[in-house]
Amino acid sequence: MWILGADKSVITIMCLHILCLLLLLLKVNAKEESYESDDRVINLPGQPSSPSVSHFSGYITVNEDHGRALFYWFFEAQSEPSNKPLLLWLNGGPGCSSIGYGAVVEVGPLIINQNGDGLHFNTYSWYQEANLLFVESPVGVGFSYSNTTSDYLTILEDNLVAEDSYNFLVNWLQQFPQFKSRDFFIAGESYGGHYIPQLAELVFDRNKDKSKYPFINLKGFIVGNPKTDDYYDNKGLVEYAWSHAVISDQQYDKAKQVCDFKKSEWSNECNIAMNEIFRDYSEIDIYNIYAPSCRLNNSSDNNHGREPLTKMMRIGNNNYKVKRMRIYFEGYDPCYSTYAEEYFNRVDVQSSFHANIRGNTNNAAWKVCNNSILRSYNFSVFSVLPIYTKLIKGGLKIWIYSGDTDGRIPVIGTRYWVEALGLSLKSSWQNWYHDNQVGGRIVEYEGLTYVTVRGAGHLVPLNKPSEALSLIHSFLSGQHLPTYHK
Repeated sequence: MWILGADKSVITIMCLHILCLLLLLLKVNAKEESYESDDRVINLPGQPSSPSVSHFSGYITVNEDHGRALFYWFFEAQSEPSNKPLLLWLNGGPGCSSIGYGAVVEVGPLIINQNGDGLHFNTYSWYQEANLLFVESPVGVGFSYSNTTSDYLTILEDNLVAEDSYNFLVNWLQQFPQFKSRDFFIAGESYGGHYIPQLAELVFDRNKDKSKYPFINLKGFIVGNPKTDDYYDNKGLVEYAWSHAVISDQQYDKAKQVCDFKKSEWSNECNIAMNEIFRDYSEIDIYNIYAPSCRLNNSSDNNHGREPLTKMMRIGNNNYKVKRMRIYFEGYDPCYSTYAEEYFNRVDVQSSFHANIRGNTNNAAWKVCNNSILRSYNFSVFSVLPIYTKLIKGGLKIWIYSGDTDGRIPVIGTRYWVEALGLSLKSSWQNWYHDNQVGGRIVEYEGLTYVTVRGAGHLVPLNKPSEALSLIHSFLSGQHLPTYHK
């Protein structure tokens, strides 16, 4: 009633204020929408016409001063994306692409064809359960780049990778603000066994200071065949090779005698003994000991990180006798690397993908794995078990899974370090079932669940995609994996 008798000038001013507010809101929404539309992927060469897949790709700056940017690929969930959680996937290496492995070989909705000429739909994609985000990290991996040359000369290490990943996540959420309050999980495998808990710890710690850092709604993480603790991982590697008839009794006894895996630097005798073990793996795939190896004559898969030990030990310094051995990339495929590299090096694919468009000075071809990162990486973190103890106490949901035919990060070593956490047992070791067959084994502790996947290697979703989909469904939904025949 007051407004009916109000002065016209007052009404005019009020209307102008309201109009300005509406215009401001429209501008903000338009800006957010333009970010998304700029990065939306349209007409990706070789993408199947159905079903429809909504996806985005591009760069997120993680260091303004250096012009350092990480490349991402994001898929909205297949159905009800506004009600599904956000899942970040990280591969390891160090130096391997989460797009080249996780996205187009394992859990993404678009899988690389076996001749590299296009993509096909993945019936078992995890985007049925979550909005999927893949990032190529650290800088120098895949399409990720820096405009500062010294960034390529910097010896990378876990803390730097975690900091860049955190900055990526914060800035990506600024670009996609509708996911800021969404339940957030991290997943991955292999050397992601370092990346994932370290990033989770950074988010966990910084969430405590909301005045300084934006809140990220982290709920937990799940990691497969994870590089976790050097002592238990290497002890398990040797025991697995012997128990699965890869090495002789004499080799096993020798390695036990000369190797002290509790030390961060190995003796020359230990390096020789371990070299012999890896040499016996040369004719089979250490990442899936019962699977065929890639036999493409032109395949880069035959040399991704598979340099002889003596060569690897000499890289970076002359003190090769005591340099801790890192032989292989923590990644597996029979020939998929070759197919992915053929596809992502196409100009039309890169154009549709918004790749190499922001002044990238690193003109090297796209590779699934960057050997130079592996060679120079500073493996300064011996164990991430203290992080597990901290985050379990902090209430995060944590699952570990192991493909039981992986010889590189074998189930034996993972069982050792899970038990070393000293957690209270909730439910004992038992079978879980998938399609009326034993899918693997499961054991539940207070704060951690450990699952094995029967017949899977280092990349569980590649070898057992249906079982892997059941696994992530159970993890995200809170439903138990079935421990009885249906």
